[in-house]
Amino acid sequence: MATSHSTYPGGLRTEATHLQSGTKLVTDAPVDNQGKGEYFSPTDLVATALGSCMITIIGIAARTHGFKIEGACWNVTKVMADNPRRIAEIIVELKFPPENYTDQQKRVIEHITKNCPVALSLHPDIKQTIRINYL
Repeated sequence: MATSHSTYPGGLRTEATHLQSGTKLVTDAPVDNQGKGEYFSPTDLVATALGSCMITIIGIAARTHGFKIEGACWNVTKVMADNPRRIAEIIVELKFPPENYTDQQKRVIEHITKNCPVALSLHPDIKQTIRINYL
């Protein structure tokens, strides 16, 4: 079964529908590539997916191992390269709430950031810079 159905209404914009939930997503080309930049660009979504995947898998591990990450937040920075135009680097800065994480819990978190499904799916030429802050 398909995951999504998408259309191109024009103007360097796409509209996608997640078939299981009906949720809609719109993308625009970025302003530095002839677009309006009014929505996430496709490459923004790739970069954002990396951070979201990490925190989702960390959330599963937290649930399994009995620790909390509620209140965690993160910033994602996408760095583009030219010739060819592509994502050169994704920087993910994770901030975890003050929970006095054990060394083992920190090792689990750090392992997941390098081994979540999106991290493992990205081309090895894309540099993944991960910064973790335990507040």
